[in-house]
Amino acid sequence: MADNELDQQGAAAEENAGLQIHFQRFYLKDCSFESPSTPAVFSDLNKWQPELNLNFSTSTTLIEGDLREVTLKVHVEVAEGDKTLYLVEVEQAGLFTFKNCDDAQLKQLLGVYCPSMLYPYAREVVSDMVVKGGFPPLLLQPVNFDRLYKQSREEIGPAAGSA
Repeated sequence: MADNELDQQGAAAEENAGLQIHFQRFYLKDCSFESPSTPAVFSDLNKWQPELNLNFSTSTTLIEGDLREVTLKVHVEVAEGDKTLYLVEVEQAGLFTFKNCDDAQLKQLLGVYCPSMLYPYAREVVSDMVVKGGFPPLLLQPVNFDRLYKQSREEIGPAAGSA
């Protein structure tokens, strides 16, 4: 068989293969750790009643063709009263290729599948930074990105309908 025939057969097989998702690479895009109350905060570690504030956001950038960069940003603030004990920000990113999916599937993959793949890496970076900052380990709980995605869709839905 000629190379051209093989290329055509490969392209036809790929079109009929259904949804395809390939991750190319995971990487740490940005991270920061701040502890504005050190060293005084270390004298009171045993008396702590800290409050945890955790926020997530995602962003997507089309690189070229079917290749997209998805970034999961995790913001952690631990405070006691009005005193910030530490702040951690992590941007964990990945390159993903999506083939044979419609817009609705793609939106859900970008909002649920990709953050779910990135989260364990971001969680590990947060934990490492907190311990290296001299604080007790912080192990973030698993996150249901499907539920978060559905909540964001519900919040956007009425606003989009009136726009």
